[in-house]
Amino acid sequence: MNKFWNWVRDSEDGSRTLYLNGTIAEESWFDDDVTPAAFKTELLAGEGDITVWINSPGGDCVAASQIYSMLMDYKGAVTVKIDGIAASAASVIAMAGTSVLMAPTALMMVHNPLTVAIGDTEEMQKAIAMLDEVKESIINAYEIKTGLSRAKLSHLMDAETWLSAHKAVELGFADDLLFVEKEEPLPEPESYAFSRRAVTNRLLNKLPHTKTEQKQPAEPLYQRLNLLKF
Repeated sequence: MNKFWNWVRDSEDGSRTLYLNGTIAEESWFDDDVTPAAFKTELLAGEGDITVWINSPGGDCVAASQIYSMLMDYKGAVTVKIDGIAASAASVIAMAGTSVLMAPTALMMVHNPLTVAIGDTEEMQKAIAMLDEVKESIINAYEIKTGLSRAKLSHLMDAETWLSAHKAVELGFADDLLFVEKEEPLPEPESYAFSRRAVTNRLLNKLPHTKTEQKQPAEPLYQRLNLLKF
């Protein structure tokens, strides 16, 4: 069992902190009875409010779904703090926070689920239908947290949207920023949401038209991960 999580208990007040770092499950939790059971056992090993620090590029959507559900079902308050990145499947886990806080330098990324499929036309159609349903399930988590319309969330995922801390707060993915004194708030910079697809299309539109077919941008490394990833 490859653990990507770590629990720390404060010796003075007994508070517990969960650290989620790196890829969410090196191997899928699909058909895995041991790893999710171990995570749940450690989660329920104590009581009271917990803090969850996240710095992850994402990973297995089954693991993300189970962790999200366990945190949502937990009796105490769950404060999620994002210090680096909560991308892809990690952004789903972040939605389980009673309160979601981001460092001013942190990022969140949402995009469509992806998989690897082999077979004939029928198999490809089944894979597409499966990904459509996985996307709908992911939108459920975003919708509950943000209150945004499903159409808006679907558009954000289609565009592979990167959110700064301020933009995440603006759209409802996060509740506030870390390390900002409320008594003397700093001037709020302009927030941004970066869409890789929009930037690529805008660049291609500026290029002179040729008879040769435009090459599609290379897939980022995390999109080549095996099995069903998000």
